[in-house]
Amino acid sequence: MISALAPVRTLLTAIFLFMLGAGFLTTLISVRLQASGTSPVLIGVIATGYFAGLAAGALRIGRLVERIGHIRTFSVVVSLLSASTLVYTLTEQPLLWLALRFVDGCCVAGVYVCLESWLNDQAEGPSRGGVLAGYMIALYLGQGGGQQLLNVAGSTSSLPFILASLLISLAVLPVALTRMNTPTLATTAPLSVRRLYSTSPLAIIGVALTGIMLGAFYGLGPVYAGELGLSVADTAGFMTIVILGGVALQWPLGRLSDRFDRRTVIVGTTAGAAISAFALSLLTPIGAGLILAGLFGGASFALYPLCIAHANDQLMPKERISATGGLVFVYSVGAATGPLIGSSVMVALGPPGLFQVFAVLAGGVFLFGMWRRWAGDVVPPENQRSYQVLPRTTPISGELLEDPADPQTDGRTFH
Repeated sequence: MISALAPVRTLLTAIFLFMLGAGFLTTLISVRLQASGTSPVLIGVIATGYFAGLAAGALRIGRLVERIGHIRTFSVVVSLLSASTLVYTLTEQPLLWLALRFVDGCCVAGVYVCLESWLNDQAEGPSRGGVLAGYMIALYLGQGGGQQLLNVAGSTSSLPFILASLLISLAVLPVALTRMNTPTLATTAPLSVRRLYSTSPLAIIGVALTGIMLGAFYGLGPVYAGELGLSVADTAGFMTIVILGGVALQWPLGRLSDRFDRRTVIVGTTAGAAISAFALSLLTPIGAGLILAGLFGGASFALYPLCIAHANDQLMPKERISATGGLVFVYSVGAATGPLIGSSVMVALGPPGLFQVFAVLAGGVFLFGMWRRWAGDVVPPENQRSYQVLPRTTPISGELLEDPADPQTDGRTFH
C-alpha cells in the first residue's frame, strides 16, 4: 500500500491539511451560533445551507474544472473557502452565515472533485484500492483531528476561524507545486433514483437514512452536546470519537458483508445504529457514553459503503459509476434535510430528541431491510462484488473502485 501511495502523496497531504482546517468548521459554527443564543431550528437551517452547497458543487463544479483545469480550480475554491472562513469573525448575521455555508459547501465539493478525479487518473490496476484507502485515511484523520481545534481560545475568540483559514490556505501548496500531469475530467450522468430503487430498494433507503443522520449529526451534534451542558473540550471529544469510530468499523463490517448475504449485514448495522442512538438519548456522551458514540459512528458511517456495495451487486459493471452518482445525490438530499428534521425534533423533545429520531429512522430501515431479505432474491456471497470503503463525497470517488484492465467490466459479476 505504501508504494501505491508514493505517487499521490502530495494530493493526500493536501486533503489532510484541508480537512484539518475545514473539517471542524461545521462544529465550530454550530457551537458559536449556540453560544450567541441562536435557536436550534435556525442552526439547522444554516447547516442545511452547507449540504445544499455540497450537492450543488458536486453536480456543477466539473464544468469549471473542464474550463480552467484542476490546479486553478483547486486554488480558486480553496482561496474562496479560506476567505469565507474569515468573514465569520466579522459578523454573526444568520442570513449571511447561511449564504456563507452554501458557498463553503460548493468549495468543499470543488476540492473533492479535483482531488478524486486526479487520484483516479494516477491510480493503476491493483493500486486503486490502496489509493482509495489512503485517501479515506487522510480525509477522516484530518476531519477527526481538526475537531480538537475547537479547544483553541474558547468559544468566543476569532482564533479558531483564523487557524482554520490558515490550514485551508496551506492545502494549496502541495497541489500548486506538484509536477504531476493533470487529468481530463470525464463526466457521467447518474442513474435515476427510480432506476436505482427498482434495482436495489434497500440501497436507496439506506443511503437516504445515512444522509439524514449524518447531516443532522454534523450540523446539530455540537448543539446537542452544548444543551446537555458539555464543555467545548468535551464537545470536541464527542465529535472526534464519532468520526474515528466511523472509520474504525467500516473495514470489519465490510469484510463481514463479503462473506455473508450483504443485506443481513446492512440489517444488523441499522440495528446497531438504532440501539446505540437510543442509548445515547438516555445517557450523556461522557465516559461510557463515549463508547456508545463510537459505536453509533461506526454503524452510521458504515451504512453508506455497505449500501453502495449492495447496489453494485445488482448492477452491470458499466453502470456502477453512474449508480454511485445517483446514490451520492440521494445522500446529499438526505444530508440537506437532516438538520431541519433534527432541529425540529430537538425543539419539541429537547436535546435527547436528536438521537431519538435517529433511533426511530434506523429502526424503520431495519424493518424495511428485514422485509427486503424476505421479498428479494439473494446474491450468493461468492458472486458479490468485493466491498470497498468509500467516502460520501462525489461520484468520482466511485471511479477508484473500478480497474479499467479488469475483464469483468464488460459483464455481470453475479449469476
